[in-house]
Amino acid sequence: MKKKILELLQNCQDFISGQEISEKFGVSRTAVWKAIRQLEAEGYVIEAVRNKGYRLKEEPDLLTEEQLQKYLETDWAGQHLVVFDETDSTNNQAKRLAEEGAEHGLLVLSDCQTSGKGRRGRSWDSKAGEGIFMTLLLKPDIQPGNASMLTLVMALAVRAGIEDVVGIDTQIKWPNDIVCDGKKVCGILTEMSAQIDYINYIVIGVGINVSNEIFPEEVAATATSLYLLTGVRISRAKLAAKIMAEFEKYYALYLKTQDLSGLMNEYNSHLINRGRSVRVLDPRQEYTGVAQGINQSGELLVQTEDGTAHVSSGEVSVRGVYGYV
Repeated sequence: MKKKILELLQNCQDFISGQEISEKFGVSRTAVWKAIRQLEAEGYVIEAVRNKGYRLKEEPDLLTEEQLQKYLETDWAGQHLVVFDETDSTNNQAKRLAEEGAEHGLLVLSDCQTSGKGRRGRSWDSKAGEGIFMTLLLKPDIQPGNASMLTLVMALAVRAGIEDVVGIDTQIKWPNDIVCDGKKVCGILTEMSAQIDYINYIVIGVGINVSNEIFPEEVAATATSLYLLTGVRISRAKLAAKIMAEFEKYYALYLKTQDLSGLMNEYNSHLINRGRSVRVLDPRQEYTGVAQGINQSGELLVQTEDGTAHVSSGEVSVRGVYGYV
């Protein structure tokens, strides 16, 4: 009943009387009143005026299956949803579900994470109501060696989704961060289960700072949120759904060649590393150079005194970003 009354209020621009609601659904006025109180307790702002009735003024930023389905316009990405109020890590949950037979396109989301993680085991601060924490499960028929490029595909989708929903231009820091004004707003973590020549599954985790107003002291200088960048509150469900739609588009282009030849130019146009001094930390050595962009394999090309280095893994710091000077 509560869900039906909410849908009625969402679709009505003006006041609707309690009597009209009770007659429409065949319930008492008291039942209507109780449903309205329940909605208010969940964060919905409902205006009640004598002799006029009820009108929905404001909706809470809920990350629920119902809210996501309202915005999803995809063929397969996110059409199967698993949503948690709290979990250890959406990547962990997606991997568990994949082992149990979950299908390609499953999207796992959580309002908060207790053990969120980034690259190299780093933790990811994940409070309730502030961010998007989601993981997409893929079971592609591609070579395992091509899987790492999907991090870059997702980066394009996140950047495009933010531009469409929030209206700001963000940049990609190779290989897995989305940044704005020199600070990190999103991190992406891709993990894979595979045989020598066969992929069991891939999970791509995305963590976006959406409504954060403050950050812990240790990351305050390097992290930001969409709210801090714009001063505007946006719907997390709407943004998550838009990112899934963008991922479907970019993923289809990727599958045509199983590389980034069809996406390379667009990726490089949004790459904050490009044309800037970078410091590369790989397992063998540390060196500096000027980033030229990526190639069709997703490697970062770095011009050094000794020639062009092809960076496929490791840490890459960009001068002027995250405090690197």
